[in-house]
Parts: sequence; structure tokens; C-alpha cells
Amino acid sequence: MDFIRIERKENFAIVALDRGKSNPMNHQLVMELRKTIADISADTAMKGMILTGKEHFFTAGLDLLELFYYDQEQFRIFWSDFAKLIYELAAFDKPLVCAITGHSPAGGTVMAVCADYRIMADGNYKIGLNEIPVGIVVPEGIFALYAVLLGEKRAYQYLLEGKLYAPQHALDIGMVDEVVTSEQVLEKAEAQMRIYTGFNENAWRTTKRNLRREVLTRMDFSKGDEFEKGQQQWWSPECRAILQGFVDKFGKK
Repeated sequence: MDFIRIERKENFAIVALDRGKSNPMNHQLVMELRKTIADISADTAMKGMILTGKEHFFTAGLDLLELFYYDQEQFRIFWSDFAKLIYELAAFDKPLVCAITGHSPAGGTVMAVCADYRIMADGNYKIGLNEIPVGIVVPEGIFALYAVLLGEKRAYQYLLEGKLYAPQHALDIGMVDEVVTSEQVLEKAEAQMRIYTGFNENAWRTTKRNLRREVLTRMDFSKGDEFEKGQQQWWSPECRAILQGFVDKFGKK
């Protein structure tokens, strides 16, 4: 794989995103991550997964500088696969711990809220769902998952404001479970993973499936009316103008 590094520990895998400085998510990275999830799900020796990034960045989210230049069919395929990735992360019934090594806006936050436990590095980093300021429609299923952590009132408000937050604020509102130094993030994630894998495996996984069942019914935005509305918004003149400004500001391909 080009953009995924996998380290196998005693009975769990550490999966690190490794694409450029900030781990922006393009179609190839999405597909590599989907394959990794499927492989670890099927591997009976692997009892859990830690998802992490690199110094200063978990992931900057979707690679808008690349996605902007996708044609309609390319973006349609990408968005379908990204939606499937998020569903597969949320449906992963083994322990999933997110070691957030730095900035984690937008798509980074979406992946993080799929985890069972989130540990974030302290520092001048930002996390949150800021899709609306970029002109992207937030799927209803993402709200459902967000609301599990924040409660419906706060999730509703934060999504519509599209703001990003510092690690301590994320801790205060329940978006993350621990804030530690950068050097401690992976160490703490491994410690939490060992707690989870120390429980009876069948009881833990069955309980997780039971607890996730309702929210998962709202998670699949890879098809149907919601998918089509997201496609229409991406190609609307208003959204394209916002994205063009982003591309102009941060550099063309």
C-alpha cells in the first residue's frame, strides 16, 4: 500500500495514515483504508485496531485540492466509496481506538467519531465538522453518530455553525476522551486497546453491535436520495465558487 502503514502488535494492529504532510484523503487512500479494515476484520488473530496519523496531523480531511478536479463520474465513485468507508468504520465490531496526533477537521473528525475511544494530542490543533463553510452537505447519518458523543442539541448546533475546536474544548464536550502530550498519544491508545482486548471477546463485540445497531441504520449515505442531493450540492455554482476560492488560496495541482 502507498498511503497506509500497518504495524501488528501482540493481538491488534496500528494503522497509520501516511500521505504527504497532512494526510489529505483522496480516492486511493480511501480504498486502501477500506481494504485494511476488511483484512483486519477477517483476521482472527487481530482483536482490535488503532487508527492514527503522523506528527501534527491525524488527517486534514478530504483532499479538496485533488477532488476539485475530479469529473462528475470520478467524484460520484469517490463519494460512494468514502460513504462506505465511514459506514465500515462505524460497523467495525472489534475495538477501534483513534490516536489523534494533531489536526483532525472535517473528514478526520468523521473518522474519529466512528471509534470507540479517542485520544488527542494537546497543542495548537483543531478538530470538528466544518463542512458547511466549505459548501458540503453533512449527511444525516454523520449527525446521528456525532449526537451519540455530544448529544443532539449540541451536535445540531455545532454542525450548523461549522466551527473547529481546540483539544481541551473537544475534551470538555465529549468529542474526545483524553488529551495528552504528543509523545503519549500512541502509548495511551495502546493502553486503552489492551483494556478492551482484555474483556471477553464475544461479549464485547456482541454488545458493541447491539449498541450501534440503531445508528448504523442511519449511516449509509452511499446511495439513495441523500447521496444524490450531496452530488447536486457539490456541483452547484455556489459550492464550486467556494471550492475554487479554497483551491486558489492553498495552491492548484
